Amino acid sequence: MTVHAPARHKQKLLQSAIRLFRRQGFAATGLTEILKNSKAPKGSLYYYFPNGKEELGAASVAAAGKTVLKTLEQLEQETCTAPDFVNRYCTLLAEWIRLSGYRDGCPISTVLLEMSPTSVPITNVGQQAFKSWKEVMIRVYRRDNLPEDQARLKATRLMAAIQGAILLARVEQSPEALEAVAGLA
Repeated sequence: MTVHAPARHKQKLLQSAIRLFRRQGFAATGLTEILKNSKAPKGSLYYYFPNGKEELGAASVAAAGKTVLKTLEQLEQETCTAPDFVNRYCTLLAEWIRLSGYRDGCPISTVLLEMSPTSVPITNVGQQAFKSWKEVMIRVYRRDNLPEDQARLKATRLMAAIQGAILLARVEQSPEALEAVAGLA
């Protein structure tokens, strides 16, 4: 099945927005820069995102959130214990951030830090993304026979620790914080 040009343009716009928002932030990234980076025609931006930058921001958070969810679900299938899951996820994150030259962070946090709760659409998709990630982590902890309330608490702590470790890794230009979180499971 061939991908039609307009569908490619939408994906290019989304991928460019995700990358630029993650690295520069929502406010510092202009639509012109996203168009230039994506090489998509100007008309395609408003065709797919008629409400402009906020709609593109919400779509980019949703798309990036789904990508992370797929990674977490794959790790859930490939690991047998919570410690193995956490270790493998933190190792993946550390390598990914290192390969970006410590320019990349969580693909949705930068936008959410700037736009929550000001933008209801962006806040809503951010909440959905974090909820879906947390549910995977809860399942991983439940698989280790933790009661629901303890699994939920550990998943919340893990998510908070990972988000903080991603920030520290970028600022310190070192994977040390993510390596430390890998031992928290």
